[in-house]
Amino acid sequence: MNLAERLDTWGFDRARLGFTLRTAIAACCAVVLAWLAGFEHPQWSGMTVWAASQPMRGQLLEKSVFRVQGTILGALFGTGLLAAAQGQAWVLVLGLSVWIGLCAWAGNVMRGFASYGAMLAGYSAAMVALLHSQQADNPFAVGLDRLLTVLLGVLVALALGWFFARKSNYRHLAQQARQQGREVLELLCQALVPGKGADFRRSQQLLADMAAAEEALDGQGAGSLKARAAVRALRRQLAAQVSLLLWMRRLPQASETAAFGQALQDAAAVLASGGSARQAGVALARAAGLAHSRALQEALESMAQACRRYDQVETDTVARRGVAAMQLATRWPGRVRQRAAVRQAGMRQNEVALHRDWRGGREAGARAALAILFAGTVWQWTEWEAGPFMLLGVAIMTTIFSTADNPVRLLRMVVLGQSLGVLGALACRWLVWPQMDSAAGLVFSMLPFVLLGGLFMGHRRGAGPLGFDFSMVFLLLLQPDWPLPVSDAASLLHSLQTALAVVLGPLLGLLAFALVFPVDSARRMRALSAAMMQELQKMAARRGVSRRRSGWRIRLSHRVLALVRWADKSGRSRDEVIQEGYAAMLLGASILHMDEVLLTPGQTPVAARRLAATLIRLQRLEDAPVRAAQALHRCAASLAGAPGVDVRLLGDAAQALEQSLARRPAGRGPRRPK
Repeated sequence: MNLAERLDTWGFDRARLGFTLRTAIAACCAVVLAWLAGFEHPQWSGMTVWAASQPMRGQLLEKSVFRVQGTILGALFGTGLLAAAQGQAWVLVLGLSVWIGLCAWAGNVMRGFASYGAMLAGYSAAMVALLHSQQADNPFAVGLDRLLTVLLGVLVALALGWFFARKSNYRHLAQQARQQGREVLELLCQALVPGKGADFRRSQQLLADMAAAEEALDGQGAGSLKARAAVRALRRQLAAQVSLLLWMRRLPQASETAAFGQALQDAAAVLASGGSARQAGVALARAAGLAHSRALQEALESMAQACRRYDQVETDTVARRGVAAMQLATRWPGRVRQRAAVRQAGMRQNEVALHRDWRGGREAGARAALAILFAGTVWQWTEWEAGPFMLLGVAIMTTIFSTADNPVRLLRMVVLGQSLGVLGALACRWLVWPQMDSAAGLVFSMLPFVLLGGLFMGHRRGAGPLGFDFSMVFLLLLQPDWPLPVSDAASLLHSLQTALAVVLGPLLGLLAFALVFPVDSARRMRALSAAMMQELQKMAARRGVSRRRSGWRIRLSHRVLALVRWADKSGRSRDEVIQEGYAAMLLGASILHMDEVLLTPGQTPVAARRLAATLIRLQRLEDAPVRAAQALHRCAASLAGAPGVDVRLLGDAAQALEQSLARRPAGRGPRRPK
């Protein structure tokens, strides 16, 4: 049996083991370099290596950049807070509660590594302001020392990780999107056949595959402008495909021609044969031109534009980018005016308007602020010497884990991992360090434990927060100061109190997530549904909204994919959430249509009043969905035969809303009137 087979037998994940051992070696190098540089907390450089390391180059670069930015911002705030507090701990607690609450809010509203940087700014300020320093009388020196310590860790992570990290590969997702596009077009052709209809079971599976692909796109655009542009184009493709799948529930009532069906088959053949993205865009644009339904036209044209944009990204070269930069420099004033006009008209071709969790951000900010206030009050009331470590743990847990699918479940693993890290730190401090006779001995005796952490993370049982938090807490608790304090009962008690405070941090964070705005998949789904309804209400209240169609459609598709993903995680029916997305799409299309009709000159006063009254009723869609459906039915019935009014669309929207309400379990989603 060779070594690889033995590693598999022992429970190691070989691919992850290589990454974690390289990261552990980099963390050891960072600790030694920070100690040689004379930083006050050299072990924090090793912690930074663990936090910044990523398996892909783009992710490593982008996370490092946002870590530096977040650290600088947090260090500046923490330094200013230290100077303003003048040694008064209650000022620190109040300032940190506000700051960390704001950072938690921003981290939930943003996406990707920008979210990480925002939350890092929160607890970086806590590290500067709370943890003991021998330079406490000089806040600027404290902040600078913390900042340089983190920067060194980032540089080491980049220098050693860059050579081993693999490049981002978004092209396999692009190939997957092509195959999904082909299947969507084939399903659409099938739905156009009289008496045959769409295959809803296959549509559900395709939506689930798209949801997984959309989630995978988040990390593929990191660290590269080209990859980011490609990911934007792929997201537009997915959004158009979702629109087509949802609209199939309305077919085959739409009277499409045989030429349109043949154009769809030709486009599907191009996607299946491996033709270029440009050829696929041409075929899709031809099909869009033959479609009678406006919704199909818009979805197919959006898909064609996304294919053309992806082709531009793939064929782009350094020389072409240089020429474009020179042209932009010479035509800058005109370009600025042109972009402003395009933005005002709502026609930005590359815009990808994704869902932002504003409600979740507000709840995360309030939860983090309240948790900091509670932990800080306990610290002040008890005057506990180890209280700052508890407060720091609460700050980290209530920010970083606020975006997790199920924070309570993850924090249980964090508590176990940190407990193991505490045991490792106590063993090193009280069993190993007393045998050392110099500062170098303290530093180098830590390194085997750091390597052990890498080995533990490479094991299947140490994957995730268990192994990561072991390594982070081990380094956090070990301060290699020479000479060592006297190893007496008082020192041991101090170590035990600090260890207890570290473990209390995630425990209090767990309680905060369980009691203050609890987070789970069902609540996140309800928040997504509410966000869709609230956007429809805002659309109904805004005259001229029909001129900005693209952003709403892409955002709706993104939310539908998120709902499908959450449904799979929570065990909720896919068909239920797809019906909800279908109803939202028809309601949005109806609102846009009514707004467009109202903006068209020549409407009769009766029709204008009826349409305006229906839009007013839709402004209370979340509170009174049944009445909104009734208003749509009345509008469709009263305006039958009115020029320019698609009464069938209004009736279908009302029916879809009623079906969505009928399928929704009691207690979920929009409130029903009594």
